[in-house]
Amino acid sequence: MWSIIWLVVFIVLVVFEAATMGLFTIWFAGGALVAFLVSLFVDMWAVQMIIFLIVSFLLLYFTRPVAMRKFNSKRLKTNVEDIAGREAKVTEIIDNYNGTGTAMLNGLEWSARSAEDAVVIPVGERVMVKEVRGVKLIVSPMEKASEDFPEKLIITPGENQKL
Repeated sequence: MWSIIWLVVFIVLVVFEAATMGLFTIWFAGGALVAFLVSLFVDMWAVQMIIFLIVSFLLLYFTRPVAMRKFNSKRLKTNVEDIAGREAKVTEIIDNYNGTGTAMLNGLEWSARSAEDAVVIPVGERVMVKEVRGVKLIVSPMEKASEDFPEKLIITPGENQKL
């Protein structure tokens, strides 16, 4: 009876692994296969369970790092979270009201929006990336003490003001 149970567990784990491709249940499928083979010769379920656990964790511990390096070597890492906090340069005026704005970051041009709707950021200004929403950078002007960009254009309802 235990042979059938181990065979079913093995098949379920292999099907689950094939469906998810997460490289997690395959190690336990290996343990279930060994437990199935042991169940053909040993009728004690406790021994089979111990063999299942030992083999599963040994496979997980020793082969998973190798498999992860091999199967994930061609995966492109995006690390969008790493973009927040970086500095970019405005290449088209960022104006949330008019829906315009682009910024250059790491040699790539991104659509950009100001973190504050009332702030319009001119071309050439350095900005800090606050977050990424979809394919747009949400940015704020860098606080500078230099004379390069002394003005920020603030738009209030009905009029434009310069600070």
